[in-house]
Amino acid sequence: MNKSQRIALVTGGGRGIGKAIALELSRSFASVAINYLHDKESAEKTVELITKAGGIAKAFQADVTKQDDVEKLFNAVVTEFGKVDILVNNAGTVKDSLIVRMDVEDFDEILNVHLRGTFLCTKLALRSMIKNRWGRVINIGSVVGIAGNVGQANYTAAKAAGIGLTKTVAKEVATRGITVNCIAPGFITTDIVKNLTPEFTQKILDHIAMGRFGEPEEVARLAAFIASEESGYITGQTISIDGGLVLG
Repeated sequence: MNKSQRIALVTGGGRGIGKAIALELSRSFASVAINYLHDKESAEKTVELITKAGGIAKAFQADVTKQDDVEKLFNAVVTEFGKVDILVNNAGTVKDSLIVRMDVEDFDEILNVHLRGTFLCTKLALRSMIKNRWGRVINIGSVVGIAGNVGQANYTAAKAAGIGLTKTVAKEVATRGITVNCIAPGFITTDIVKNLTPEFTQKILDHIAMGRFGEPEEVARLAAFIASEESGYITGQTISIDGGLVLG
């Protein structure tokens, strides 16, 4: 498949899982639009890696929680690339605290980034996808949206809601050649996991059947499959990739 045939937009695509997905999609079959909010340097480095490898990529700044920003983002991507075939809703952050200590502002912020951002981006991406009768929406969730997690009431609520959103949108657009799925990673070696204390790291590893953390590239390869032609009969699913952390 020629790299120019599919256009992917990855929100939060400059670092961590988003970066790995952007790189994998560019290697597989897509030109990639990389969205970032603050870290322009990381986004441009990811673009540089893609272009040096012979791919096509460009960075776009936008706050996915703001409707005007999202409108401008999609207009810019469509102007640059002509369409959006693949949307990866990856932008995210955390503000952890026990619920009795959690500020309302921190609860709202996390839901805005993870849920409102996914809603706004999906709504606009579907314009191109419905018109072209082909599309892939991939929401990056978390296993804590399935199992819950102490100290993350805001984050788990957003990720659990994202699973419901995934199922509903999948049903709404299934006849248009568009699939909508959710990837639910466990503990992946991003900056957040790397900064855990050795004691807490070992406590987590004791609960993972495989006894190790996952790598961003492993999540990226799953995303690339879901974005491919071969996954066309898979929709509305939440696929955990967690090394056996959450079983049953």
